[in-house]
Amino acid sequence: MKLYRTPDAIVLEKEGKVHRIDADWTEFINDDNLYDKLAAIDQPAGGGAQVQGAAQLSVAAGLQEVWASGVTYFNSKLARQEESEKAGGGTFYERVYVADRPELFFKATSARTVGSGGKVRIRKDSTWDVPEPELTLVVTANGKIVGYTIGNDMSSRSIEGENPLYLPQAKTFDACAGLGPCILVTKQPLAAETTISMSVLRSGANVFEGTTTLGQMKRQPPELVDYLFRECSFPHGCLLMTGTGIVPDTDFTLHSGDEIRITIEPIGTLINTVA
Repeated sequence: MKLYRTPDAIVLEKEGKVHRIDADWTEFINDDNLYDKLAAIDQPAGGGAQVQGAAQLSVAAGLQEVWASGVTYFNSKLARQEESEKAGGGTFYERVYVADRPELFFKATSARTVGSGGKVRIRKDSTWDVPEPELTLVVTANGKIVGYTIGNDMSSRSIEGENPLYLPQAKTFDACAGLGPCILVTKQPLAAETTISMSVLRSGANVFEGTTTLGQMKRQPPELVDYLFRECSFPHGCLLMTGTGIVPDTDFTLHSGDEIRITIEPIGTLINTVA
């Protein structure tokens, strides 16, 4: 089952049918029994609904904070070590990759995120910018994973590589994340074989593409959620990006006008354009 957030209502897509739900997004998805609640809906509510085009989809976060995990894939560890070697920070990433405690950091509020079809930004004071495609967990206030969406964790590699202490500036800024196109609500965790793919189009030409699988992730989603909730409460629930396994080469950087397409097959495709 898939939940879409539109400007007018919540739209549920299941078994080839769509249902309009007139409810507050934040409150509606912050429910440990979300799957059962959706499964019980068998009649279109509010006269029915349609899932509109990507440009009509709102960001999949309401009052939920958006957090992120780092160095959860081996490729990410190597990239972070390479970019921070001159600053003497390379060993930090090696150590966190093998440590019990994961890297977790605050990414954004809903106001700094955009939905599918929205425009993400690159910082004006950055010279090396990349998208990071990430499976994103939808977590309730009680720490239960009730769904999955796609995250585009926009990142300044030049700023983070200059000094690891600059991570908040490299990661958090206006339109620093894309989320969507929907929330996949399922009782079973996504399989390790689940593929994440990303392509970047520039003037219609493909200038980057990459693929990974969830099986390449070193840490499991429940482990990341456990650490995030140890001393933080989230009364509205939260969204947690789980890290990236797709890292463009050092000669690649985003340009204004680039189209970023991230696909996780059970969920769909998140499409963002660089402002």
